[in-house]
Amino acid sequence: MTHMTRRTALASMGAALATPALVSRASAAEVTLRLHHFLPPVAPMHTSFFEVWAAELAEASEGAIEVQIFPAMQLGGKPPQLADQVRNGICDIAWTLPVYTPDRFPVAETMSNPFMVTNAEKTSVALHNLMDEFGGDEYRGMKPLAYHTHDGGKLHTRDAPVLSAADLQGLKLRAPNQSTGDMLAGFGAEVVFFPVTEMVVGLSSGVIDGCCLPYEVVPAFKLQELTSFTSEPAAGARGLYANSFSLLMNEARYEGLSDDLRGVIDAASGIELSRRIGKQFDGFEAFGRGVVEKHGNTIEEIPVEEINRWREAASPVHEAWIAKLNDRGHDGAAIMARANELLDAG
Repeated sequence: MTHMTRRTALASMGAALATPALVSRASAAEVTLRLHHFLPPVAPMHTSFFEVWAAELAEASEGAIEVQIFPAMQLGGKPPQLADQVRNGICDIAWTLPVYTPDRFPVAETMSNPFMVTNAEKTSVALHNLMDEFGGDEYRGMKPLAYHTHDGGKLHTRDAPVLSAADLQGLKLRAPNQSTGDMLAGFGAEVVFFPVTEMVVGLSSGVIDGCCLPYEVVPAFKLQELTSFTSEPAAGARGLYANSFSLLMNEARYEGLSDDLRGVIDAASGIELSRRIGKQFDGFEAFGRGVVEKHGNTIEEIPVEEINRWREAASPVHEAWIAKLNDRGHDGAAIMARANELLDAG
């Protein structure tokens, strides 16, 4: 059905014919897409986004598209393998973090540098624009459906708050990515990096004293019970960091769909989906902060002046990232300048 959507075609038939068609189509999907991600099924991203989005695709396609969601790596493998799984067809759609395969998707990873975040909605739109302008070749064999970030990370610690760089000295911290880890190490922290799914064991066993994460992760892993203090940048300051995410579809699977079903996918993806996911993450952030407050943990504010000192101290990390982009054939300075311009706009 090249020139008409299913909905238009059905509407033109008349009620007597349309109703049986809808019933038969709804009883058996024409296309089943397997969506794979690493978070537990109780995570808000699963319940408030993936399940809702899957239902929207089913409705928009009149039941022709069914999305089966596999949380917590139920299709096997580890989180760093998700991009390859979608490229190789092990799953049809995957939600993944570029930082889980460091330096492989450097343009997408740029927003994961320190202090490259305002809030999740605005930063997600900035990231999507940055990828459209500079990162089009990074996901060969895959069709990106959305790019987004979470809100800025906070420092969650067991024994004392972090209000200055001096407080980081000797602190064993799980870093969220390499570049943020480099910044924290520059302040004297002892940094380790492993996926968020392994962090509970690290905190429970005392391998680490704390972690750098947004509030939205807290409820799913009960981090409010494993830490007692949270240190957050003052309002108006850039966030400490935000990891970028990519929602990817197998390109051959997408191209193999009929014109009208590709149209359904197109209408449910793109920059507006990136904006929507970012906005949802801002909501998840507010909820997670409420969980920390309700548990009675202490929330402290890192002053703007201190954050500005940290930003200045992080400039070698940004310079190293520019050099890395240059090594990959990009104009690193232009990408970093454009990222900051997009973040500061509006």
